[in-house]
Amino acid sequence: MRNLDITTLRSFIAVADAGGVTRAASFLNLTQSAVSMQIKRLEESLDQTLLDRQGRGVSLTSAGEQLLTYARRIVDLNDEVYGKLTNTVWEGEIILGVPHDIIYPAIPNVMKAMQRDFPRVKVQLHSSYSSELKERFARGEVDVILTTETRPDGAAEIMMKVPLRWYGAPGGQAWKVSPLPVAFCNHCSFRPVALGKLEKDGAAWDLVLSSDSDRAIEVAVSADLAITSVLEGHEPPQFEAIPMSANLPELGHQSVALYRGTARPQIIEPLCDLLRREFAAISGVDLRAAAE
Repeated sequence: MRNLDITTLRSFIAVADAGGVTRAASFLNLTQSAVSMQIKRLEESLDQTLLDRQGRGVSLTSAGEQLLTYARRIVDLNDEVYGKLTNTVWEGEIILGVPHDIIYPAIPNVMKAMQRDFPRVKVQLHSSYSSELKERFARGEVDVILTTETRPDGAAEIMMKVPLRWYGAPGGQAWKVSPLPVAFCNHCSFRPVALGKLEKDGAAWDLVLSSDSDRAIEVAVSADLAITSVLEGHEPPQFEAIPMSANLPELGHQSVALYRGTARPQIIEPLCDLLRREFAAISGVDLRAAAE
């Protein structure tokens, strides 16, 4: 395999844009002979004639026209990569806040892509409850947050809407017990939603576990001691959706919302774009169609 030289491609683009070697040489701050030699080396490496030198000026041959499209893309990509790796505009630290129950599967992909595309940008992940994340965001302690809310603020960008469902142990019987045993974290935003629905339906329920630990709730549910509510598609592998025949109250939908700060948009916005792309893939939304 032979490699194309970025410098000769840059000179070739300048000649094509300027319509001549002399004018291109002045743009590149090179001598006419230097530019001519670069074009000659490029032609020899490709074994193609790229310029039609008949007449006073120069024009592109069919091979030159074809190369020009690729040359622009190669040079643009070269400049983009070089800029991101060396320009201090593309460096810094972002604190990203995400509720624990929507970290998978999107956030690992986002973190990996940021490391690959913006290696000088450090993304620090902070996982907590939506209410705590919003408080930290309001104080300016977090740059970008995702939340799960019934009614997000007007400043939020809705990424997707997800059904909130009842879950128990695989093959479990807890949902058949009366009063209904339920388990929730103390600060879980789904807790008032679920308990409010049970109250509205007049169902008898018993809060058998209230904890600050998500793991403790998972243990209680997977042991078939209680049921809880989880976003559909984001449940732990040891959970199973309770059948609709259980006649438990429907819990509606929760919005996954994005809040972003206004500082340092050059590194914040690429992160937000990656988040949009990942959650669009999860929800099956075509971003291009949505934009149109």
